[in-house]
Amino acid sequence: MSLNHQINFQDANSPIMEHMISFHDHAMMVIIMIISSIIYMLSFMLNNKMIDRFLVENQTIEIIWTVIPVFMLLFLAIPSLKILYLTDESNQPLISIKTIGHQWYWSYEYDDFKSISFDSFMLNDSNESFRLLDVDNRLILPIKTQTRILVSSSDVIHSFALPTLGIKVDGVPGRINQISTIINRPGI
Repeated sequence: MSLNHQINFQDANSPIMEHMISFHDHAMMVIIMIISSIIYMLSFMLNNKMIDRFLVENQTIEIIWTVIPVFMLLFLAIPSLKILYLTDESNQPLISIKTIGHQWYWSYEYDDFKSISFDSFMLNDSNESFRLLDVDNRLILPIKTQTRILVSSSDVIHSFALPTLGIKVDGVPGRINQISTIINRPGI
């Protein structure tokens, strides 16, 4: 659930979002290690009285400061690419939902079983805790079911996002983008 002044991620509700949160923690550990080593080296250089003014070249140092960044980039790139390919994977969805963005509202269509379609408008005056995030007709997605969401637009570029599922897809006029998800537990 999203809270005011929240500085961390919302609770993960899909395997993709769980992977994204663990990758965030992984990347933050790499960044903390880099910053710690830079602070250590700077403090060591400032406190060290030994100066080598005649150092022209040193093959060992040049190899070290080339190889270490390569390993750190690989340490970040491999898990990032794994998550990137997992988000694009579509394993025979049981249900497909067409999502069409219009100016000021969304249209949803369930066509797998019987044709159900409805429009979803944002509520202006809501006394609930979901101010400016609540709509009159909510999209209902099944839990523990492979679901494919097809996103398009009728007029301008729209962005369809479900943060707890780790989903953000752009709806572009004349193009259909898709994303697959599995929801772990019920929620709003």
